[in-house]
Amino acid sequence: MSQFQEPIQHTSKSTVQEHDVIMRGRRLLDITGVKQVESFDNEEFLLETSMGFLSIRGHNLQMKNLDVDKGIVSIKGKIDDLVYLDEHTGEKAKGFFGKLFK
Repeated sequence: MSQFQEPIQHTSKSTVQEHDVIMRGRRLLDITGVKQVESFDNEEFLLETSMGFLSIRGHNLQMKNLDVDKGIVSIKGKIDDLVYLDEHTGEKAKGFFGKLFK
Protein backbone atom coordinates (compact mmCIF):
# COMPACT_ATOMS: atom_id res chain seq x y z
CA MET A 1 0.00 0.00 0.00
CA SER A 2 1.42 3.35 -1.04
CA GLN A 3 1.78 6.09 1.51
CA PHE A 4 0.85 8.70 -1.12
CA GLN A 5 -2.72 7.61 -1.79
CA GLU A 6 -5.25 10.38 -1.52
CA PRO A 7 -8.60 9.76 0.17
CA ILE A 8 -11.63 9.40 -2.10
CA GLN A 9 -13.95 12.37 -1.75
CA HIS A 10 -17.70 11.95 -2.08
CA THR A 11 -18.78 15.56 -2.43
CA SER A 12 -21.05 16.94 -5.13
CA LYS A 13 -18.31 19.35 -6.26
CA SER A 14 -15.97 16.49 -7.14
CA THR A 15 -18.65 14.68 -9.17
CA VAL A 16 -19.86 17.76 -11.07
CA GLN A 17 -16.44 18.63 -12.55
CA GLU A 18 -16.53 16.29 -15.58
CA HIS A 19 -18.73 17.56 -18.40
CA ASP A 20 -19.79 15.29 -21.24
CA VAL A 21 -22.63 15.42 -23.74
CA ILE A 22 -23.68 12.10 -25.27
CA MET A 23 -26.34 12.16 -27.98
CA ARG A 24 -28.02 9.05 -29.28
CA GLY A 25 -29.80 9.49 -32.61
CA ARG A 26 -31.05 13.06 -31.96
CA ARG A 27 -33.60 11.51 -29.59
CA LEU A 28 -31.72 11.12 -26.30
CA LEU A 29 -29.13 13.31 -24.55
CA ASP A 30 -27.13 12.35 -21.49
CA ILE A 31 -25.32 15.33 -19.97
CA THR A 32 -22.88 15.22 -17.05
CA GLY A 33 -21.33 18.12 -15.17
CA VAL A 34 -24.67 19.89 -14.73
CA LYS A 35 -24.63 22.37 -11.86
CA GLN A 36 -28.20 23.61 -12.19
CA VAL A 37 -31.26 23.38 -14.44
CA GLU A 38 -32.11 27.05 -15.02
CA SER A 39 -35.32 26.53 -17.01
CA PHE A 40 -37.01 24.03 -19.27
CA ASP A 41 -40.12 23.40 -21.31
CA ASN A 42 -41.00 21.10 -24.23
CA GLU A 43 -38.97 23.24 -26.69
CA GLU A 44 -35.91 24.43 -24.72
CA PHE A 45 -33.72 23.50 -21.77
CA LEU A 46 -31.19 25.89 -20.23
CA LEU A 47 -28.57 24.17 -18.08
CA GLU A 48 -25.65 25.57 -16.14
CA THR A 49 -22.75 23.17 -16.60
CA SER A 50 -19.16 23.17 -15.41
CA MET A 51 -18.22 24.39 -18.92
CA GLY A 52 -20.77 27.23 -19.13
CA PHE A 53 -24.45 27.58 -19.91
CA LEU A 54 -25.87 25.06 -22.39
CA SER A 55 -29.06 25.67 -24.35
CA ILE A 56 -30.82 22.67 -25.88
CA ARG A 57 -33.65 23.31 -28.34
CA GLY A 58 -36.00 20.88 -30.03
CA HIS A 59 -39.53 19.48 -30.03
CA ASN A 60 -41.36 17.41 -27.41
CA LEU A 61 -38.39 17.64 -25.03
CA GLN A 62 -38.82 15.89 -21.69
CA MET A 63 -36.52 15.36 -18.75
CA LYS A 64 -36.00 11.63 -18.58
CA ASN A 65 -33.60 11.60 -15.62
CA LEU A 66 -32.24 14.16 -13.14
CA ASP A 67 -29.59 13.33 -10.55
CA VAL A 68 -28.67 16.55 -8.76
CA ASP A 69 -26.01 14.94 -6.56
CA LYS A 70 -24.08 13.54 -9.53
CA GLY A 71 -24.89 16.43 -11.91
CA ILE A 72 -26.51 14.20 -14.54
CA VAL A 73 -29.45 15.16 -16.76
CA SER A 74 -31.07 13.00 -19.44
CA ILE A 75 -33.35 14.60 -22.01
CA LYS A 76 -35.50 12.86 -24.60
CA GLY A 77 -37.31 14.29 -27.62
CA LYS A 78 -36.29 15.60 -31.05
CA ILE A 79 -33.08 17.61 -30.53
CA ASP A 80 -32.49 20.41 -33.04
CA ASP A 81 -29.83 22.60 -31.47
CA LEU A 82 -27.12 22.56 -28.79
CA VAL A 83 -25.44 25.90 -28.02
CA TYR A 84 -23.03 26.98 -25.29
CA LEU A 85 -23.73 30.51 -24.08
CA ASP A 86 -20.95 32.53 -22.48
CA GLU A 87 -19.38 35.97 -22.72
CA HIS A 88 -17.13 35.05 -25.65
CA THR A 89 -19.84 33.50 -27.84
CA GLY A 90 -22.23 36.29 -26.89
CA GLU A 91 -19.88 38.81 -28.49
CA LYS A 92 -19.46 36.69 -31.61
CA ALA A 93 -23.20 36.14 -31.91
CA LYS A 94 -23.75 39.85 -32.56
CA GLY A 95 -22.33 39.28 -36.03
CA PHE A 96 -21.78 41.91 -38.67
CA PHE A 97 -24.21 44.55 -37.32
CA GLY A 98 -22.85 44.23 -33.78
CA LYS A 99 -19.36 45.04 -35.05
CA LEU A 100 -20.62 47.81 -37.32
CA PHE A 101 -22.45 49.69 -34.55
CA LYS A 102 -19.85 49.38 -31.75
